[in-house]
Amino acid sequence: MKKVFGFIMLAGLMFLTSCDLTKKYEQKEKESIMNYLNNHPELTFTLRESGLYYMDVIIGDGEKPLAGDTVFVHYEGFYLDNYKFTSNMDDDPYVFPAGKGYAIPGFDEGILLIKEGGSAKMLIPSYLGYGNSGYMIPAYTPLLFNVRLDSIVPGIRNN
Repeated sequence: MKKVFGFIMLAGLMFLTSCDLTKKYEQKEKESIMNYLNNHPELTFTLRESGLYYMDVIIGDGEKPLAGDTVFVHYEGFYLDNYKFTSNMDDDPYVFPAGKGYAIPGFDEGILLIKEGGSAKMLIPSYLGYGNSGYMIPAYTPLLFNVRLDSIVPGIRNN
């Protein structure tokens, strides 16, 4: 019985410690986003209800995609220290059905805001990006994307 009680106490302590670390990492991420925004006053992002920071760079002359439309996208992804971790600007476009979960949530949301032929910047907090797993991108890492929506092909738009 003492061993079971000891195990429960240890598990509880580990849980409480991990909650404190989570809050610490979340706070550090919020601070890094605010520092980035304060150091780049020329960027006029709109903070959306989800937490996505969005800014049109070039307003396209086409329509915005609807969920289920196939989009052809070129992008560059950066950490907030300006390290480029991905790009397809010199390659084929990324083609996917918009708004259907084929991209990280913040990217998927932002694509639906760009008019065809336009480009935008998206500052994506980790909870709308790769999260806290640290699998492909370090945990609690906000990301900045420069995105160009080249074209849209209407698709199946039912949920």
